[in-house]
Amino acid sequence: MLILADGRFSVLDAKTATCVIRYRGEEVVAVLDRQTAGRTAGEVVGVGGSIPVVGTLDEGLALAPDMLLVGVAPRGGRLPEAWREMILGALARGLEVVSGLHTFIGDDAELAQAAAAGGGTIRDLRRVPDDLPVASGLAADVGATVVLTVGSDCNVGKMTAAMEVVLAARRRGRRAAFAPTGQTGLLLGGWGLAVDRVIADFVAGAAERIVLRNAPGAELVVVEGQGSIFHPGYSGVTLGLLHGSMPDALILVHQPTRERSLNDGVPIPRLPELVRAYEALAAPLKPARVVAIAINGYDLADAAARDWARRAEDETGLPAVDPVRFGAEALLEPLVALRKGTPTWTPFAPGHNGGQP
Repeated sequence: MLILADGRFSVLDAKTATCVIRYRGEEVVAVLDRQTAGRTAGEVVGVGGSIPVVGTLDEGLALAPDMLLVGVAPRGGRLPEAWREMILGALARGLEVVSGLHTFIGDDAELAQAAAAGGGTIRDLRRVPDDLPVASGLAADVGATVVLTVGSDCNVGKMTAAMEVVLAARRRGRRAAFAPTGQTGLLLGGWGLAVDRVIADFVAGAAERIVLRNAPGAELVVVEGQGSIFHPGYSGVTLGLLHGSMPDALILVHQPTRERSLNDGVPIPRLPELVRAYEALAAPLKPARVVAIAINGYDLADAAARDWARRAEDETGLPAVDPVRFGAEALLEPLVALRKGTPTWTPFAPGHNGGQP
């Protein structure tokens, strides 16, 4: 695949591109971005090694891709007008164009005509079925242990933490299923739906269906979280996933250097408050404890990431680790213990406030 991230190729702006490069990098021939052309993906976003960044569509097509992946999902999910000519060019050359935008490019008459004329195809990842149910609690009764990643903010690494836990479990011979709920996760595998495209009444039902489809034959189902209960724009989808997936456990994902929510500037609560809030919201339907903290230390040196993990452990009494740098074993262990029926959490000391230093 050739990844289109023109003008936005950075860790936070091009989350889709970065995650696909991390987990399917062997399939990526290049990234298209005029601003960083001539460098490598490894130099720009820290993953992808020598994958080249090119400045024109023709340079990318010379590397013989069969897919153009729209590697950015900007806020609101609309197609940047500057990308239209690049997508038209790819379709005219017979490529499959895969997009996770809210704007369905397959519904664009000009782009659809270009695909028909050039032999290209269009796949809109955010299309969802129209027969989704209202949730009825069925996910509470699956045989697998269900874990949901939840966040201190949006765009904080919930999908990455989920993938790292699944990969760690599989390395240990566990039957672990990754349950994607967003456009990037759908590219990485597993059966899922882009729940932020689902009508509000059916978000929990979509989460329920995702768990039910992934649970057969699995010991562990790791559901990719979305948003944050404290984010003013995305709290609704977070709560729908929490109540629809009926998790047995939660993994809280946190970027310690981020003090306010992305885009909106709302102060992020301290870790103990985050833990209590998520557990309180889960409790009325199916109690679920936060069993571990996944640290997103992409902007930290190794020593600093370890230090922040230790601070998180001190604040919460829970295991904490940056799973990308140091592996997800510390996140997996309490899930294995939970399946065995042993305690997996330590309560806070009375009156303990914790907090970011």
